[in-house]
Amino acid sequence: MGSAVVGSAPGAALFFITYDSVKRHLGSRAPKISHNAEGKPYRAREGDSRSREAGVHMLAASLGEVAACAVRVPTEVVKQRAQASQHPSSWSALTYILQQRHAHGFVRVWRELYRGWSITLLREVPFTVIQFPLWEALKRYRLHQSGKTEVSGLEGGLLGSVAGAVAAGITTPLDVLKTRMMLAKEKQPMLSMLREIVSQSGPRAFFAGIGPRVGWISAGGAIFLGSYQWASNALGGVQDAS
Repeated sequence: MGSAVVGSAPGAALFFITYDSVKRHLGSRAPKISHNAEGKPYRAREGDSRSREAGVHMLAASLGEVAACAVRVPTEVVKQRAQASQHPSSWSALTYILQQRHAHGFVRVWRELYRGWSITLLREVPFTVIQFPLWEALKRYRLHQSGKTEVSGLEGGLLGSVAGAVAAGITTPLDVLKTRMMLAKEKQPMLSMLREIVSQSGPRAFFAGIGPRVGWISAGGAIFLGSYQWASNALGGVQDAS
């Protein structure tokens, strides 16, 4: 619990600072008016506009995840070792890693704290590339149906729950692989771990825990994105999903 609490705020802050900044910057550069061969102005086709928006959301979310993983990966390493009873607490797990500098140097500490960095990115980037464009599309659909100018915090949370559940189900195999790599007694390559899972447990192992994962991410998405939507509305942020 301790590592999750300590790591959640800075991780979320890094994500949304990056996500909002990239989305607003690229969104502001989108051409609103184009010209045809005769030089007459016309608005870009709606399909082209929607495709560009989805691309912007994917890029912004991906860069946000890369930034957030600077905090999220060490947090996950410490949290999962405590949850797997390798250490009695998060603090004990962190202390054990930090003490390795005496025998192996700071490079070993760095590698242990960021064990699973590549597979975490491999899981988080596809997850967020699915979740955030889907969330933005659902908000846009809701605005079109309701005729309102902004989505409420409650609506944003409910739509975030749906988007999170879909993304969680699709990326469960990557989560299984990440967890196995982080909990391994010795660091090993991704492909080696992949072959080990297939040989020992079969392909079905990659969907182990899909129910709890979809459940907690669905609930977490409702709180996470609902709170973000409410705060953005309250602070006057641009969240019109257009």
